[in-house]
Amino acid sequence: MVIFDCDGVLVDSEVISNTVLARALTAEGLPTTLAQGRREYQGLLLSEVVERAQQTLGRELADGWAERFERDRAEAFRRELKAVAGAPGAVQLVKDAGIPVCVASQGSLQKTQLTLGLTGLRSLFSADALFSGQLVPRGKPHPDLFLHAAATMGATPSRCVVVEDTASGVTAAVAAGMRAIGYAADSDEAALRRSGAEILSRLVGLAEMLAI
Repeated sequence: MVIFDCDGVLVDSEVISNTVLARALTAEGLPTTLAQGRREYQGLLLSEVVERAQQTLGRELADGWAERFERDRAEAFRRELKAVAGAPGAVQLVKDAGIPVCVASQGSLQKTQLTLGLTGLRSLFSADALFSGQLVPRGKPHPDLFLHAAATMGATPSRCVVVEDTASGVTAAVAAGMRAIGYAADSDEAALRRSGAEILSRLVGLAEMLAI
């Protein structure tokens, strides 16, 4: 089975999401640039983003902050979001080879469904092949999400391949006993390597890496 992360692997959402996040944190009194947002918060559960921001601020975020951020992010996605180059073809080639596919994201199921739908990728995955970090006790970098996805799909972890774009995701895959492929087109290649990933620069090369 091939397990795809969503943000930054299938949908080109990281810059959009972190731009909205930086704006929301700055408005809350925590000046944040896009680069800082990606460095400090990318790959975290939203609850972890809130916790880290509150620790930095030394106080709680305003009531409804998370809900307003999610609303503003969804509006930005509807205006700007696109599929990552090569994503539809890469997923389809894996499926054509008879290999099951699924998506395992830190984000909520609603967010994954929204972004896959906006980018035309939703039809590539069955309804029971979408998994969220909110469904397990611990998100990435812990292995819980990937192990849950494998168990639900009836796959043996050692026969699973994970395609990730963050070091925390690669760490989770390795901890789950899965082969980790680090998609490095817009990520820190060195960090992906240090975490244990084989490097993939373009999704069109995924089939070759999988020897299909």
